[in-house]
Amino acid sequence: MKSIVITRPGGAEVLATEERPVPEPGPGEIRVRVQASALNRADVLQRMGSYPAPPGAPADVPGLEYAGEVDAVGEGAGLWAVGNRVMGLVGGGGHAEYVVVHEREAIRIPQNYGVEEAAAIPEAFLTSYDALFRQLDLKVGERVLIHAVGSGVGTASLQLARAAGAVTLGTSRTPAKLKRAEQELGLEVGIDTGREDLAEAVNQATYGSGVHAVLDLVGGKLLEASLRVLALRGRAIVVGTTAGSKAEIDLGLLLRRRLHLFGTVLRSRPLEEKIALAREFSSSVLPLLSSGRIKPVVDSTFDFKDIRKAHERMESNATFGKIVLTW
Repeated sequence: MKSIVITRPGGAEVLATEERPVPEPGPGEIRVRVQASALNRADVLQRMGSYPAPPGAPADVPGLEYAGEVDAVGEGAGLWAVGNRVMGLVGGGGHAEYVVVHEREAIRIPQNYGVEEAAAIPEAFLTSYDALFRQLDLKVGERVLIHAVGSGVGTASLQLARAAGAVTLGTSRTPAKLKRAEQELGLEVGIDTGREDLAEAVNQATYGSGVHAVLDLVGGKLLEASLRVLALRGRAIVVGTTAGSKAEIDLGLLLRRRLHLFGTVLRSRPLEEKIALAREFSSSVLPLLSSGRIKPVVDSTFDFKDIRKAHERMESNATFGKIVLTW
C-alpha cells in the first residue's frame, strides 16, 4: 500500500510516498480502505519532530483520521461488513491506503456524505464534542468563547455550541475568517485579537458578565486573558498550543472566581476511552450531521501526491476549516 512517510524531521520537503505492507486485522478489528483523510496541526508538528506518535502508532506515518470502506474483518468482529462506509480517529497512520482499527472505534459515514466531507469530520467534531460537552459541560443559554474559530476544531465547536443553544463568541487574527464564521456559521460575536483587547471586547459583548466557558485552541499568553473573561465558576479547556505551551496565570484569580481549568488530548487516550467517545458521538452527533443542521467545513482538497502543498497550505495559516486529502 502507498503511505505518506516522514523521512526525517524538517519542512514539507521531508515528506515522501513509500510502499508499505498492507496490515491485517486482528480479533475484533477491521481493516479500512482509506479513500480520504485530513490534515491536522499534529501532523505538521510530527513532521517537524516535536510531536511523536503515541505507542502503537507508526512513528513515521502521520494522519489522525480516515474515511473509507471496510475492506476486511478480523476474527470475532461483527459490527461491520465488508463494503460498509466508516470514518474515525487513529493515533497515527491515517495517511496510508489502509488502516486497522478496533471495530467499535469506527463511526458510520452518514448516507448523504461523500468521503471527502466525511474525512473532515472525525478529528474536528470528536474533539469539539468531547471538550464542550463531556468536559466543559456546556449548557443551553451559556456563553462560550472559542479561540481560533476559523480552524477545523473551531468551526466544528461553533456549530455544536449553537446547536446546543449556547451563545457563541469567537476569536481570530484574520477579519475575513470572523466574517465567514458570522455569515456562514452563525457566530454571534467575532473578536479580532490582532486589533482588539480580548477583555474589553468580551466585557462589552456580555455587558460585563463574562463567559461561562472558553475553548482554547491557541494556548500561550492567550490563556491568561481567557481566564480573566470567565464568569464566577467559569470553565476553560486547553485543546491546542499553537501560540506556545507555556503561560503565566494569576492563581489568585483562579481561586477568587472558583475557576476550573482543563487540559485534553484525544490521540494518546486508552482504547476503551476512544471507544466510549465514538459510540456516544454516534448517537448524539451523527443525527445532526445527517440532517444537515451541522456540517464539516472543507477549506481545500489535495491529492495525496500533493501532500507537501497541503502542508504548506496549513502552515500559511490562511485556512478556514479542514484540509482534506484523497487517494
